[in-house]
Amino acid sequence: MGINLNEDNDSERLQRQIDFCRELDKEKFITRQTYLTDGNRKENDAEHAWHMAVMAIILSEYSNEPIDLLKTVTMILMHDVVEIDAGDTYAYDEQGKKTQREREENAANRLYGMLPDEQREKFRGLFEEFEARQTPEAKFARAMDNLQPLMLNAATGGKSWEERGIRISQVLQRNEITPNGAKALWDYAYANFIEPYAEAGKLKDDRRK
Repeated sequence: MGINLNEDNDSERLQRQIDFCRELDKEKFITRQTYLTDGNRKENDAEHAWHMAVMAIILSEYSNEPIDLLKTVTMILMHDVVEIDAGDTYAYDEQGKKTQREREENAANRLYGMLPDEQREKFRGLFEEFEARQTPEAKFARAMDNLQPLMLNAATGGKSWEERGIRISQVLQRNEITPNGAKALWDYAYANFIEPYAEAGKLKDDRRK
């Protein structure tokens, strides 16, 4: 049975929500720089968000601190919505990072602003919480955001790293915050997703230079 929308404000609320849901489809067109496991094409933002959300559900027991899993998954799914407008900023694109925050703030204003007021405040708040990296949920969500591309890079034999000449120091700097959310997962990732590819020369080992 459908919802009875007799009041104008109810109709406007639903329309704003549907408009936002439709806008979310554009996330599927935002290409990231990480290859899928077969190495044939790169993932898009929607695939990245879905993959992280499932990883959070499966791996939440490894969080350093107890987390509200629904809040964490919601944060993961809603955070990259801003890239519909701002685009994906590659993890090692230092030039792009200079304007990333401004681009994403403007995008957050428009995209979350499509929603009814209380939902706008809720999801915009989760976006800011993710960026601040202070709560247990944000720390674990950031760990998933970093670990997922490491896993895919390893699955493709370090293809993206090798193509771009990425150095191990860059990867370690990028992941300085990862242990704050899930130390056990970071230890696993370092041993299995990073070290073997540095030894194989797929990831430039500049630690001794």
